[in-house]
Amino acid sequence: MRNGRVQLWAGWLMLAAVAALCFPLLPDDTLPTKIYVNTVGTTSVLMMVVGVLRNRPEHRGPWLMFAAGMAMLVSGDVTYDVTELRLGEYPYPSWADLLYLCAYPFLLVPGMIRLSRGNGDRDRGGLIDAAVISTGIGLIYWVFVVGPTLAESSTPALERMVTIGYPMCDVMLTAAVARMFTRPENRTPSLRLLGIGSILMLTGDLFYTTMSTTAEYTGGFVDSGFLLAYACWGAAALHPSMRRRPTAAGIDPYGIGGRRLAVLAACSLLAPGLLFLQGVKDPGNIAWGGIGVGAVTLFLLVIARNWGFVKQVQRQAGKLEDLAMHDELTGLSNRRGFERSLSTALAAGSPHVLLLDLNGFKSVNDRFGHAVGDDLLMVIAHRLSDAMPDGAMVARMGGDEFAVLLPGCATQSCDELAERLHTVIRLPIHVGGQDLLVGASIGIADADFLIDPVEVLRRADLAMYAAKAAGGRHHRWYVLELDTQAGEEARLGADLRVGMDAGQLHLVYQPIVELPGGAPQAVESLIRWQHPERGFVSPVEFIPVAERNGLIIELGMWILRTACEQYRTWQARGVAPGHIGVNVSARQLAEPGFVDAVAAVLAETGMDPHHLVVEITETAVFGGGVAVRAVHELNALGIAIALDDFGTGHSSLGILQAVPVKILKVDKSFVENVTVSDRHAVIAASLIQLTDGLGLIAVAEGVETPEQAAELYRLGYRRAQGYHFGRPVVDPFAPAALSSAA
Repeated sequence: MRNGRVQLWAGWLMLAAVAALCFPLLPDDTLPTKIYVNTVGTTSVLMMVVGVLRNRPEHRGPWLMFAAGMAMLVSGDVTYDVTELRLGEYPYPSWADLLYLCAYPFLLVPGMIRLSRGNGDRDRGGLIDAAVISTGIGLIYWVFVVGPTLAESSTPALERMVTIGYPMCDVMLTAAVARMFTRPENRTPSLRLLGIGSILMLTGDLFYTTMSTTAEYTGGFVDSGFLLAYACWGAAALHPSMRRRPTAAGIDPYGIGGRRLAVLAACSLLAPGLLFLQGVKDPGNIAWGGIGVGAVTLFLLVIARNWGFVKQVQRQAGKLEDLAMHDELTGLSNRRGFERSLSTALAAGSPHVLLLDLNGFKSVNDRFGHAVGDDLLMVIAHRLSDAMPDGAMVARMGGDEFAVLLPGCATQSCDELAERLHTVIRLPIHVGGQDLLVGASIGIADADFLIDPVEVLRRADLAMYAAKAAGGRHHRWYVLELDTQAGEEARLGADLRVGMDAGQLHLVYQPIVELPGGAPQAVESLIRWQHPERGFVSPVEFIPVAERNGLIIELGMWILRTACEQYRTWQARGVAPGHIGVNVSARQLAEPGFVDAVAAVLAETGMDPHHLVVEITETAVFGGGVAVRAVHELNALGIAIALDDFGTGHSSLGILQAVPVKILKVDKSFVENVTVSDRHAVIAASLIQLTDGLGLIAVAEGVETPEQAAELYRLGYRRAQGYHFGRPVVDPFAPAALSSAA
């Protein structure tokens, strides 16, 4: 049945269009010609009624009213032809004009306006656009039809009223058509056919009205336009898409496309265009009043439209700021929003900050997955929000860390709030079909004599780590002694958190070269930390701390993203080596979703995974399980796996069978004495034979002298890395670095 209906509307449209276009070929003013044209019109009305009866639209009334208006137009055509046949001429005005003019209210108000209105919100921008277009058309009518008609005092009043009535109806039709096409939801085939028919009717009226005033109207193709309009209206009712109203869900009320902008610009320029045209044609007879009113109206409408754009930009800016300051998962303020509020509170007084870190959250993620972990975080966020006193603010700082800002609070009140938070967090949480238990370590810091929000957070962070070190069952206040007496790990962890946020960390890159020439083949990314007070902090010191406190997850993703972005920069400069290596820790490999996060970074930076090498240690995968699966998944992405510090771990040969290793990095302990010890030379030679036999690439680490490089090459090594070839620098491919290496 569906195909039948589609064929019906399409068949009718093709048949009626051919009939309409053939009309100018018929002899003028003959009875068969008049019967022909009125048959097309009458049949179009019948097709519209048939369409309403067959499709049974949910808004049946407007369609029937539109059909009634269309029937009046066709009745006007019949009356016109009958009058002309009987009298030999067409009196003006006549009953046909009355039928024509009475048809417009049925076509416009209950018909087109109600049919194209939809069920959505009011589209203010579309209303203004429709007003601009109709004002432009009205200005044309005023200059060429209405103004001259009103000025012709010798013409009978009734004739002048009818003559003016047509352009007034056409302006209303213009507004309705423009309103229909400025609503993005009105793109159903049915409404498009309805709109196209209305445009054809409007165009025909425009020619008829202007040409009638100059006695140049002779029908022909203008009448074909009217018949095509009837055909489109009939097809619109026959099309099945007319059954339901259009919906405006998600439509931008001030959205505008290029074509609409061009139409609006053209209409806005009509006033000066008409002024210029009349000035050239008849300088002494310019319609100053009409053009002036039209120009002012268009100007005010454009101002209203621009004001709508301004309000839209302001709303979008507010939404963007709100998104930038709030956590997407919990809806709480994020770190940026919290720091802004803390800065405001510091300027007004001495606030207190409570920093909370959940205990046991990682095990929830590992056992039940991130979806359950996210649900748990949302429950915790809701509980914290409910426990807040008036004026307090709670934020999610990232991961499983939350912060509370108390603009004005006594010490006792902070202690009471911390105990209350401990209580609400320890209550069982039912998510993912499980009853889960988590705790929290809470650190508290006041802001006496402080103006830097980062320092306040550092103190709260330090107190929180001290509470965690004490078992995490109680809260801990920051005191000066924590900076000197607390465990170095807690202080270093707190400083690392601050350093990550403050941009104190950066990457350097050490080349991996081809022997014997020393041409760079790859680079290894290495993290460096320049602390403002501690000075240079070795990765040997802070990486283990980051692994134990969980910061390695965030730090590792930052390293990966930064390295990929740097490699893409080198590619753009045409100096990129074959690969770039990134070290990955055991804690990262064991993190659920780690491989997905790596894939997301590659997609975000546009990095080809075949240019990335992930360097792991033997100890990271010795236990098998999640870490080994993660390595296999990384390899499936096209990422090469390098086994770092080979020979110093647990069971290297067994690992080579379990892990898809492509590169072996021979530890420098086997390299540094290769020129002075036969024992070390034998081991180095055995390792290169092993890698060659397995089809792997061997990289000798820690090469510091030309003698070591020469001996390694003699033993069969073709890749090496060490200070002899280049120290880790920010950009080893910068011109200065390349000239220094040469």
